Amino acid sequence: MKRKGIIGGTGVYDLGYHDGVTDGEMRKDVVDTPYGSVEVEILSLKDKKGEDLEIVFLPRHGKDHSAMPHMINYRANVMAMAMMGVDEIYATCMVGSMRSQFGVGEIVTIKDFLDFTKTRPSTFFEEDEEVKHVDVSHPYCQRLRTAFYQSADANHLRVKGGAVYVCTEGPRFESVAEIRFFQMIGGDVVGMTNVPECILAKELGICYGAVGIVSNWAAGIGTSVQFKALGEKLEESRRKVIQVFVDVFRSETDEEKDCDCADSVMVL
Repeated sequence: MKRKGIIGGTGVYDLGYHDGVTDGEMRKDVVDTPYGSVEVEILSLKDKKGEDLEIVFLPRHGKDHSAMPHMINYRANVMAMAMMGVDEIYATCMVGSMRSQFGVGEIVTIKDFLDFTKTRPSTFFEEDEEVKHVDVSHPYCQRLRTAFYQSADANHLRVKGGAVYVCTEGPRFESVAEIRFFQMIGGDVVGMTNVPECILAKELGICYGAVGIVSNWAAGIGTSVQFKALGEKLEESRRKVIQVFVDVFRSETDEEKDCDCADSVMVL
């Protein structure tokens, strides 16, 4: 049984209502991890070859968006995916844009990150007898990113390009001076949730790809946009992104795995 994973960011709280995903059967489950219990939904369907495929979905903030960014149990979420046998994860994240080429409502793939988180647990490697380090030269799976571009094109979803994601601690938004600094050091979009999620996936050898949906301009850039006022525009973007994720998982074969995500941990 092939199992793939989707982690939904703000606004993506289930899979069942998305067009093209309703042909499968959905069930709920609870995964008990060493870091806490995680509720997931499991979509059972067929891939393009007619073989069984399950997609494990979890909303990063919880079904009722109750977990603030700095309080999310990232380790439990990623470990739950691993314990379910998931070997690939796509994730969505709402981002603020720091670049004029990435407008509100548009889609970007995340290609690298700058980490400005402060207090959240960021590794599984705490009590290991061996000293371990993680290679994050490619923090996001290049194969999954390429596959997303190809499937997005087939689904007529426009992707504006790759972006460097700046992760801040939250829950406050960034100051104007911070955004100027982030721009200077190479940041393109800003958010509060993608780190340590992508690193934890690396530690467990899971291929991980992330897609950002621009929900607003960062502080001091462009016109202030209220997230709730975007409504239908963001919902359409979320729906299409999820559909592309599912299409990639349904279309790929194990023979196509030529990335090094499973070999990122170095033991000294």
